[in-house]
Amino acid sequence: MIIKNVNILTLYLPEILLKSLKKETYMKPDIISIVGKSDSGKTTLLEKIIPELKQRGYRLGIVKHAQHGFEMDKTGKDSWRHKKAGADASLVVSPGVIALVKDEEPQSIQDIRKYLSDMDLIITEGFKREKIPKIEIFRKAGRHREPLCMKDENLAAFVSDSGYKPDVPVFSLDDIKGIVDFIEKNFIVKS
Repeated sequence: MIIKNVNILTLYLPEILLKSLKKETYMKPDIISIVGKSDSGKTTLLEKIIPELKQRGYRLGIVKHAQHGFEMDKTGKDSWRHKKAGADASLVVSPGVIALVKDEEPQSIQDIRKYLSDMDLIITEGFKREKIPKIEIFRKAGRHREPLCMKDENLAAFVSDSGYKPDVPVFSLDDIKGIVDFIEKNFIVKS
């Protein structure tokens, strides 16, 4: 049975089962976002966090916010031609790799869970305006004078070499183990 509307389930399932279904089916995996102003080191931080989480055995889905659009397909390739002809989605499959290009306008970052539901954690880069837990990176040598999310109630941690001390855990730029320990403890749902 495919369930498209969880609210309909309230008519048919006891409350305890519904809570369990929502938590396990719709809340896994958690989504966190690495945020910061441009050139703050978001990608560099992710390049350090990913191997540490992988070494601990986790499956990760990484989502990059491309607010100005992007072109994944190569002009002239079959999958590009399929999309150009009007296909709403194009899936390219080869040994060990699957790529999906789909026309869709997500209403919320939460909508991406359906594509990465088999992951232990989804980490986004960007999405600074979304109401999801954020880890901000801020470097004093960067070109910006102040952090981005100091007043954001979704700020979960702060990674910096500056003197800023928000009311969340603060990590140095090179404390990758500490950052990953924090992520593991707070955002990875243990099965």
